[in-house]
Amino acid sequence: MAKAKEAKKLNKKSETRVQTFYNYIGGEWVKSASGEYFENINPADTKDVVGRFPLSSEEDVNRAVEAAKSAATRWRRTPAPKRAEILFRLARILERDKDKFSREMTREMGKVLKETGGDVQEAIDCTYFTAGEGRRLHGFTTPAEMPNKFAMCVRQPVGICGLITPFNFPMAIPSWKLIPALVCGNTVVIKSGEDVPLSTINLIKSCSEAGIPAGVVNLVNGHGADVGAPLVNHKDIRLISFTGSTDTGRIIAEQCANQNKIVSLEMGGKNAIIVMDDADIDNAVEGSLWGAFGTSGQRCTASSRLVVHKKVYKKFTEKLVERVKRLKVGNGLDEKTEVGPVINQAAMEKILGYIEIGQKEDKATLACGGNRLTKGDYAKGYFIEPTVFTDVAPDMRVGQEEIFGPVTSVIPFSTLDEAIDIVNNVKYGLSSAIYTQDVNQSFYAMQELYTGICYVNSATIGAEVHLPFGGTKGTGNGHREAGTQVLDIFTEWKSLYIDYSGKLQKAQIDEFEI
Repeated sequence: MAKAKEAKKLNKKSETRVQTFYNYIGGEWVKSASGEYFENINPADTKDVVGRFPLSSEEDVNRAVEAAKSAATRWRRTPAPKRAEILFRLARILERDKDKFSREMTREMGKVLKETGGDVQEAIDCTYFTAGEGRRLHGFTTPAEMPNKFAMCVRQPVGICGLITPFNFPMAIPSWKLIPALVCGNTVVIKSGEDVPLSTINLIKSCSEAGIPAGVVNLVNGHGADVGAPLVNHKDIRLISFTGSTDTGRIIAEQCANQNKIVSLEMGGKNAIIVMDDADIDNAVEGSLWGAFGTSGQRCTASSRLVVHKKVYKKFTEKLVERVKRLKVGNGLDEKTEVGPVINQAAMEKILGYIEIGQKEDKATLACGGNRLTKGDYAKGYFIEPTVFTDVAPDMRVGQEEIFGPVTSVIPFSTLDEAIDIVNNVKYGLSSAIYTQDVNQSFYAMQELYTGICYVNSATIGAEVHLPFGGTKGTGNGHREAGTQVLDIFTEWKSLYIDYSGKLQKAQIDEFEI
């Protein structure tokens, strides 16, 4: 159950105290058809209501798709460099308001200020980088088989795109989808993460200020079943881009297949750092802390497994546990905080459930953490101690299943090949890492680790916008976000043949005499 579902509808008295927000459809901020709202709650302080947001339905989705449909031809015919100019303006607006957006994101999502600043910065970087493609969007020319004939290919927009985004990167992930879709000439309908609607609204307000025409970008707030499902199933939506759980992504893929829609999926991960016996242990510990407990472990790239050589296992584990115990947990708005709350009650209960599984079912050693923090200010929010399990076997549930919280498992190994097998032997394949001073071992690991991202002497988190982002196996369906590779999601290829011979020429049939 998401944070929005936990909150009751507001009464008349509270309406005067809490700011109300709306959907963005056809260039206007409008109420939902139901006229009802849900509360967005600060996960660090559940008494703090961030705002009231529309409880939308299929009727609102239909209105948004119709607006996107009405704007589609004009936007598609706008030259790509002109579309890009608007996006460059958008990037400058995001830069201007970065601090404000960061603080509001921390309040509604919980992660610490330095991380929300990075989230907004990633949206800025994505917008600048992708807007540059407005003067490229390259196709290619190629020699034709026949004389007096010209052959080339170009990109064309897909059409109307439905974008469904999660809570953990409230501005970065929407930008990864929105900006490429727009520069390629598509119109969009966004369903924001229901736990973080304000950050998406901030992004859309910036789009409006930048001059993106009415109907090109539309935002519908609400629950997945009420908004996401109608968006996926709408007959005029050509493409669905989804980031979220593997189970939900599988359902969306099945629905899109039945309707012959294009679908791009970015889903779960069970990422691992390999620590070799020649590694810089202190550096590996710092990387493991950041990888495991950044965003309170609520990243698809989180370092939830630490696969450590037996020769340094004791030394590494002792240093790791000592550092984890010193991590400051608290409200992300406090600049001294290193680990914020998890997103909502349901997430907290799921994470605590996995900690119980680790102890009782898996019989792993709880080296530190494992509890909900409830005293003082902690009682107001969803805080969990950063948790480390040691003596974890690769096939234990805590070593196989995505926990999506501040929990990591330390797994011993003897040889590099054994470590690689441990990393690869899960249903996901998003990110991996190895700490070693041996260039041969690092290149061998990069070759053999079956993940979409691989780091050497760094954690499993920290993607850059100019490289493709995505994974293998249960992590996705083969598409990549970010980089120039994302253009292949939001465009379709058109091959063009121009015959200026003045006669009918039949490729593969007519013979050309030399």
